[in-house]
Amino acid sequence: MQTQKEIAVTALDDLKAFDIKTINVEKITCITDTMIIATGTSSTHVKALANNVIKKAREQGISYLSLEGTETAEWVLVDLGDVIVHIMQPRIRDFYHLEGLWELSEQRA
Repeated sequence: MQTQKEIAVTALDDLKAFDIKTINVEKITCITDTMIIATGTSSTHVKALANNVIKKAREQGISYLSLEGTETAEWVLVDLGDVIVHIMQPRIRDFYHLEGLWELSEQRA
């Protein structure tokens, strides 16, 4: 059986997400073990990526805990519990630069 991380990365890759990044955050936060950050090309692509993560997780018997941001789909968050997936349009990802924030925190831990 695949891990939540593997399921999410595969689901993102299947629909051609760009720049998929996984960050182990289990030592710096209690909210999750892994953050996955990926880029979609448009709101339609971002929604499709999020829906595919949920679909592939369900196929493995994993329910998502939360889905946020589908209204505008500039930044959609899928919470699988041990894995939180952030799917963003390029300008939003560039602006917030989440991977830089989490990697900096990881270095300080």
